[in-house]
Amino acid sequence: MTVTQSEPVASGAAGGLPTKVRDCGTAPPHPRPAGRDQYTISEVADHTGLSAHTLRWYERIGLMPHVDRTHTGQRRFTNRDLDWLSLVTKLRLTGMPVADMVRYAELVRAGESTFAEREHLLTAHREDVRQRIAELQSTLDVLDYKIDIYADARRASERF
Repeated sequence: MTVTQSEPVASGAAGGLPTKVRDCGTAPPHPRPAGRDQYTISEVADHTGLSAHTLRWYERIGLMPHVDRTHTGQRRFTNRDLDWLSLVTKLRLTGMPVADMVRYAELVRAGESTFAEREHLLTAHREDVRQRIAELQSTLDVLDYKIDIYADARRASERF
């Protein structure tokens, strides 16, 4: 069982993630090979931009559990694992602490009875993200103001 199997499924979505979220408007560095559902750790590292060390660490801390292994012990990631890593990468990009991501993964593995707690965790994080976006917008406004001052001064000096 992979982590995403207990995720609610939106219509037309694979792996429990709505297409809108899964696609996120950015192409991965290397598209998934069509018709495949088994990837080595190096292929996943190339695809996600995460290092093999990070992937092993995610597995060790419970953020990426239940990665299948070959008879020789080599990791084999699936498309569902790649979907999960895409979500984890987005959560990390938003600044979600690793401990919260691990807690979210634990809740997903616990099943449908944790939907409310998962929703609460993500809703609280969304509010943090919105606050950071507002702070960044305010900072951008200051930068734009200062740049306009310098541009006006440069144009004025060019007239004389």
